Amino acid sequence: MSQIDLEKFSKYSKPGPRYTSYPTALEFDEKFNYDTYLKYLENGTEQISLYIHLPFCRSACYFCGCNVVFTSKESKLSDYIVYLKKEIDILVQHLDTSRELIQFHFGGGTPTYYKDFELDEIISYVKEKIPNWSPEAEVSVEIDPRFFNEDQMKVFKKHGFTRISFGVQDFDPKVQKEIHRIQPYDITKAAVDLARKYGIESINMDLIYGLPYQTFESFSKTLEEAFSIEPNRLAVFNYAHVPWLKKTMRKFDETTLPSPDVKLKIFQHTIEFFEGNGYKMVGMDHFAKPDDELFGAIAKGELHRNFQGYTTKGGANLIGIGLTSIGEGSRYYAQNTKDMKAYEAAIDAGRLPFEKGLELSDDDVLRKAVIMELMANFSIDIKRVEREYGIVFADYFADALEALQEFVEGDLVTITEDKISVSPTGTLLIRNIAMPFDAYMHQYGGNKKSFSKTV
Repeated sequence: MSQIDLEKFSKYSKPGPRYTSYPTALEFDEKFNYDTYLKYLENGTEQISLYIHLPFCRSACYFCGCNVVFTSKESKLSDYIVYLKKEIDILVQHLDTSRELIQFHFGGGTPTYYKDFELDEIISYVKEKIPNWSPEAEVSVEIDPRFFNEDQMKVFKKHGFTRISFGVQDFDPKVQKEIHRIQPYDITKAAVDLARKYGIESINMDLIYGLPYQTFESFSKTLEEAFSIEPNRLAVFNYAHVPWLKKTMRKFDETTLPSPDVKLKIFQHTIEFFEGNGYKMVGMDHFAKPDDELFGAIAKGELHRNFQGYTTKGGANLIGIGLTSIGEGSRYYAQNTKDMKAYEAAIDAGRLPFEKGLELSDDDVLRKAVIMELMANFSIDIKRVEREYGIVFADYFADALEALQEFVEGDLVTITEDKISVSPTGTLLIRNIAMPFDAYMHQYGGNKKSFSKTV
């Protein structure tokens, strides 16, 4: 990444969705029911990516947009394990367990809010019921360094974890106090050192810019402190301020949030800082060392993005387990209930805690593939898309190509007969550039509160 044009970035940036694996403008559909979901599980043949949601946190981090349950009662955590195991029992009744598992991820909440023996119990049960784990499986966990000890690390080592992601957000004490997450540098450094002691070779660190009381100078210091720990990868996210969706965000005095101009300056410096210190930019908001496997995937045009971020494990059937978990197949999305009582009631009735889903049309599948390729690899191989989907790209996406002309004129996108390519500055605007391919975005164009801003 080089030659970032900050003026162009500011000019072309506008409110839009925070894409994950498919545009958020595509909403769940009541027509996709429980029986439809079971049909997809039972007939699936793809490799498996398994996500387990452990939703509990001791207290709220005010910036957080995740679905969490705040509690200090250990009984709630242990009861949840009982229901997770029951959910797995129901799941395997509808799943060919000989399918190879190539990705496993613990998310939260705070997964390491659980004790070591509890984590071991959950993972061991999964392995018993879904035994065919690839020797090259990506096995990962999100960790809050404030809740992490050596006994837990021994469990992760025992079960072959390959990547640990540490939440940091910001090292500045004033920012930490405001976001209700006091986490001194030494705690984070000790947590990373512990993971390395047990042979974890892929260490990820999450930072967020745009938080209250952040300044260019304060975040520059955070970058230097993060760099001193030498993570293999970093994710540097733009804070999504959506107080109409998350009540804890209402605690912030909005006048303390950095202005768009300051955020742009921070982000440009972030890119220059990490690239000047041996990292390269991956996708929209990630940085990694050049020897990282992600770069081999980029070179082959095979980088993928799912609900866990960028990965080389594409094409797998993502199955979500636990409260609020989201699953993704080649032609569907499904989400478990967000209500704990409803979650337990469904499982007690012998049903998966499915709440809603969406079945993708042929057009959805095509657009998903195009948007995913564009957002992961910053290019689209037009001829390959035409071969795989039997279309004439210029005809099928005539409206999108016309809408992209403003980016072409701004030297942010290049379009030829064979390829669409995004410039270095354009990669920072990739959400906006992807929007023309989303057939659903026009339905929400007037409702800006549905989405966070891209800058």
